Amino acid sequence: MDGLNGFDADLGYLALALPFIAAVLAPLLTRVMKSHAAWLLALAPAGAFWIFLSGLREVAEGTVHRFGFEWIASFGIDFSFRLDGLSLVFALLITGIGTLIILYAGGYMKGHKDQGRFLSFMLMFMGAMLGLVLADDLMALFVYWELTSITSFLLIGFDHTREKARRGAVQALVITGGGGLALLAGFIVIREVTGLNSMSEILAAGDMLRESAAYVPILFLVLCGAFTKSAQMPLHVWLPNAMEAPTPVSAYLHSATMVKAGVYLLMRMQPALGDTALWMTILPAFGGVTLVMGALLAVRATDIKITLAYTTVASLGLLVMLIGVSSETAIIGATLYLIAHSLFKGGLFMVAGSVDHGAHTREIGKLGGLARSMPVTFLAAMLCALSMGGVTPFIGFLAKEEIYHAVEYADPYYIAIAAAAILGNALMFAAAFIVALKPFVGSMPADIHDPHEGELRIWLGPLVLGVLSVVAGLYYGVYHEFFSSPMASAAYGEAVEIDIGWVPHLNLAFALSMATIALGIAIYVGSAALRAVLSRMLAAIGWGPDMGFDQAMRGLVRFASKVTNLIQSGRLDYYMTTVVVAVVVALFASMWLADGFPEMPTIPQIKIYEWIVLGLILLGILAVVIAKDRLTAIVSLGIQGFAVALIFMLQGAPDLAFTQFMVETLSVVILALVMTRLKLSPADHRPLREKLPDALLALAGGAGFGLFLLAVIQTPFDSTLSDFFERYSYAIAHGRNIVNVILVDFRGVDTMGEIAVVMTTGLAVLALIRIRVGRRGERTIDPLEKTP
Repeated sequence: MDGLNGFDADLGYLALALPFIAAVLAPLLTRVMKSHAAWLLALAPAGAFWIFLSGLREVAEGTVHRFGFEWIASFGIDFSFRLDGLSLVFALLITGIGTLIILYAGGYMKGHKDQGRFLSFMLMFMGAMLGLVLADDLMALFVYWELTSITSFLLIGFDHTREKARRGAVQALVITGGGGLALLAGFIVIREVTGLNSMSEILAAGDMLRESAAYVPILFLVLCGAFTKSAQMPLHVWLPNAMEAPTPVSAYLHSATMVKAGVYLLMRMQPALGDTALWMTILPAFGGVTLVMGALLAVRATDIKITLAYTTVASLGLLVMLIGVSSETAIIGATLYLIAHSLFKGGLFMVAGSVDHGAHTREIGKLGGLARSMPVTFLAAMLCALSMGGVTPFIGFLAKEEIYHAVEYADPYYIAIAAAAILGNALMFAAAFIVALKPFVGSMPADIHDPHEGELRIWLGPLVLGVLSVVAGLYYGVYHEFFSSPMASAAYGEAVEIDIGWVPHLNLAFALSMATIALGIAIYVGSAALRAVLSRMLAAIGWGPDMGFDQAMRGLVRFASKVTNLIQSGRLDYYMTTVVVAVVVALFASMWLADGFPEMPTIPQIKIYEWIVLGLILLGILAVVIAKDRLTAIVSLGIQGFAVALIFMLQGAPDLAFTQFMVETLSVVILALVMTRLKLSPADHRPLREKLPDALLALAGGAGFGLFLLAVIQTPFDSTLSDFFERYSYAIAHGRNIVNVILVDFRGVDTMGEIAVVMTTGLAVLALIRIRVGRRGERTIDPLEKTP
């Protein structure tokens, strides 16, 4: 690993482990301290935040910290991590906002019987996301990537008694998990093409990837993973349905964690995969459509959380569109907007939860006049909405100005992107104030009773994030030096200096910004009419990706059912025939493909007593075939086993012979006992035409095994393994019986597993016997009989 340049690797490991440690302790602490446990649990992300903050200056100066250790050395896979401007800002957002979210969850979920479980899931989710943005090795990144999908499944489906929550969780897992598998395939292809495993090495070998013949499949697979995670249309449907999760989950998932994972991956890999015609076409196309459609659906929604969810879809589309442009200014705009979005979206979601907590509804049409009862929440909502609307001096203004700087070119490509950005930002401006203004102004509906401000933990988070949105804009020099410039430099692949401030300049970007605000105000005023039009349009269309997901899942279940019914017919004879056919094909095919079909192996010299044993085996087979009932066939089947045991004894293996005698005896006795409970005759009632194919198949199987074994024993004997066991059985395991040493020491884990299987089977048999005996011992009780 590279030098750590002053960054303490042990503290880095501790920061990664703290959320998981807190997750383990959460149920116990919550049981003891109730909702107050959140104050103690919040120390874990706060401690991790402080650790990452300690490396801020060095990273701002261009230092890249790497730390880790070998994981799977034989494959060259390390458990390694990379801390640069991009991963550091993400880590600070994850842990900083995570601290506020844990406190918020403590107040919001107060009194919930499963609060400990909820906080544990939240902290596991936090740890997974933290590992994802810091991971340097591709396989380590994938592990954390899938862990975020699993933990988000647990969080979205937290209220598992509701069908909508279960459906939302399954939908999120299917879509993001499927994208994760595509991403894994992409990582494997990258490894095969470049021979590299770490992101640091891949970023330095970007030309190798872009010039590779495998660039197109690599790009496709990576984009599948990123687009599913960051909800690009038409793969966005899981994100609005994830609103079935409690509000703390929504606030955290949309601000700093899961939905940003795909954007993080695109920003991280932009220096290696970006700046190509495909990259600059696919990303802006998907991002632009997602931006506009997500913003339209946000204005159409009437539930505060659903409105915010669709604005997140739109924001993710905007970020993907900017990353696709790939210019320095576009990457700067994406960086500024990502940080701004994390702050205002986390705050607005917590405001939504506060409104629901205080007014007991999230329906915008049923809310109003809450500013008097919830002044702090209203202040936080307005601060976040002003940043989301791109009003100076908030950092949302800096982001919007830089976005328009990136597209101010008289070229059809940039004009189309600028049009999508203006329309999308205007719609999101309207949605921001629909959420932050309408519930708080006007007269209060009669249905709302006793609205009230939440406790400190509920309003602290949104207020802090809203204040940070304006403080960062006012002190933009410090903000750029330590946060936005290092992050943009890592995403762009070269050193970037950002100097945009909150003071407006009379230029094209400012004019576009003012046009966006004017259009946003117009949309806000006419939002009711626009909502009605959009609702009628969607009703006329009818079908959508969400319905398509249900249809796809039903089709998959029907297909799986048909395949299962075809393959798993319930007929044991079909299963046995299939297995034997597969074995026969494998035997003859292997001999044929080895080097043409080998010459017929010679039969070794057999002594007279060995011929006698073989005769016994043949007699036993004949007895099984001609037996008139099943019990006779089972007893006759034991002849083969005893004959094989005789061969073991004659060949000088009495211990194996004894084992074979025991196994065969027990097998015959147990089978006979079972068969006495069944109808034992006739043995085989089928006509000859049905028996003949099975007989031929049996002969083919026997011939195949015989030829195969004869061919094997006539090849030169390789004594390497035998010599190894002979040499080391006594020296290492101190045993003279080589077979026993192999079973107990060299393959002791296998033997332990076999013993566990036998023990489990024995316990199951014992339980069944006890149930059977217990039932026999039951007697019918007369209901009129007096109880003694």
